[in-house]
Amino acid sequence: MFKTIDSEHNRKNMKQSLSADENRSAGENRSAGENRSADENRSADENRSVGENRSVVSTIGLPRLFRGEVYRLLHKKSLYIYSAALMLAYFILAFIRSNGFNEESVVSDALSLFSLLPAFVGGFLFAAIYTDDLNSKNLISLVGFGIGKAKIIIVKLLLLVLFATVLFMLAPLYHCAIYTILGQAATKSMIFTTLALSIKYLLATIAFSTLSGIVVYGMQRATFAIVTYFLLVFGVVSSFISIGLDTFAPTLTKHQMPGITDRIFAAMTGEGSLPAPVLEYVIYMLIVMTASILAFKKKEMEF
Repeated sequence: MFKTIDSEHNRKNMKQSLSADENRSAGENRSAGENRSADENRSADENRSVGENRSVVSTIGLPRLFRGEVYRLLHKKSLYIYSAALMLAYFILAFIRSNGFNEESVVSDALSLFSLLPAFVGGFLFAAIYTDDLNSKNLISLVGFGIGKAKIIIVKLLLLVLFATVLFMLAPLYHCAIYTILGQAATKSMIFTTLALSIKYLLATIAFSTLSGIVVYGMQRATFAIVTYFLLVFGVVSSFISIGLDTFAPTLTKHQMPGITDRIFAAMTGEGSLPAPVLEYVIYMLIVMTASILAFKKKEMEF
């Protein structure tokens, strides 16, 4: 009888022990499930947050991206230091030349000196707008956040056009003002001629910058891009092309960019027709912009 009671007592304790183990196991599973669920929710929230941030950046429109680029360039101290140095050097050079001024000095000196604007002014702008992004890895950041490559290229072109236009329009005014101060007053016709000359080199600077942009976006090497720009500016590339064209197709020589800008300048000063070279220039820019976009899209970014 006592054995039966002990047996029943043991069975009852065993059931209670098994029940406690099952409850403990269920509690542990429930706790693990809750922890897993919490981790999944936290991970989902983090992914959603990153996705939302990327979505916000990728939906930045051209105006907002353009304003950001303008702000960046306007806050470059080197822009103001370099501009001031150029203005001072130009004044000193004009002062040295002032003893030999004549009635044609305003225009003739502009013809000589303005040919350096694409190198000294355009070269600085090309480096600040295009190659700075490669050195600072900003280009990689923009693409990494999902901003379209075509959008980046268009914004860079608009930025170049804005700043180059401002500087190249100030150049003839500054030139004429200096010569007037030094005793050789500039007439209205002289001012117009120097302005037309500055527009010629402005168009060349924009064209050579966008053409060098193919190297920027296709190779993503700042040094190669800058070398390409200066080879274009100083006519090295066009000279080699002209050698071939003079042999096989001499009539095409004038359709290179230097020839196009020369005809635009001639038309502005009363010689020749303006629409034809302007149309060639627009076609040239469209082709170069398309090539830049294609080169950029095919180039894989190294994050």
